[in-house]
Amino acid sequence: MPIKDANAKANTFSIAYDRIFDFGGQSGSVAIVVPYAVLSASGDVVGTQRSVTRRGLADVLFRVSANLYGAPALSFDEYRAYRQDAIVGASLYVTAPTGQYDGSKLVNIGTHRWSFKSELGVSKALGSWTFEAAAGATFFTTNDDFFGGHQRKQDPLYSVQAHAIYNFDPKLWIAVDATYYAGGSTTLDGVHDDDRQSNSRYGATLSYAFGPRDSIKAYVSSGATARIGSNFHRPASLGSIGGVQDCDHGRREAANKTKVVFPTSD
Repeated sequence: MPIKDANAKANTFSIAYDRIFDFGGQSGSVAIVVPYAVLSASGDVVGTQRSVTRRGLADVLFRVSANLYGAPALSFDEYRAYRQDAIVGASLYVTAPTGQYDGSKLVNIGTHRWSFKSELGVSKALGSWTFEAAAGATFFTTNDDFFGGHQRKQDPLYSVQAHAIYNFDPKLWIAVDATYYAGGSTTLDGVHDDDRQSNSRYGATLSYAFGPRDSIKAYVSSGATARIGSNFHRPASLGSIGGVQDCDHGRREAANKTKVVFPTSD
């Protein structure tokens, strides 16, 4: 598209419901995340500087995850005595095209397509610290109503990420995160664009559990390097309702990354 010097900023608020279940003796969970976003974008369109602001619901995220090793399904009493060592888990994220979208507009909050992300993660606890790593791949369906009825396809996007978490007490933890993305080049009406992504991001998360089933999280993330794609700064918050007490980050999140990623560019 004939756009230069594009910039975008997004503020998001998300409500999440997370349910824990027994997966063959190990712990698993299902979750739904409903995000609301305010997106502001600007750029040079065919020599004219333009800007726009969108407000509305973003695409709903569904997640199913299961720990495969090291995180047995426990009762509340057993969970209090649990001490993490090493965990291996897997997850599947599905994003549905439910967000605000208008095919006649170039800037939208929704994506008008499905996406499917599979991920494998490992976690290791050392005292009050927990270290995690994960690798994943995201696959996209075709957007057949892109900016005036064009057909837009996207190649798979691959990612690796690492997290270091410090547990202050059973209710409070903080984490620092780093992620690298590669791939995801697009095709518009059969013509390939030179937009393969090669981006890195970093961020931090603070979580506090204020009840046996409820927790609240605040996080911030920013782009470190960006060849093409999202070079951004995003403060946001996330509340979760219906999960077990979030007192052991590593056990719940080795295959359970509940943070909402709403990509923007800046």
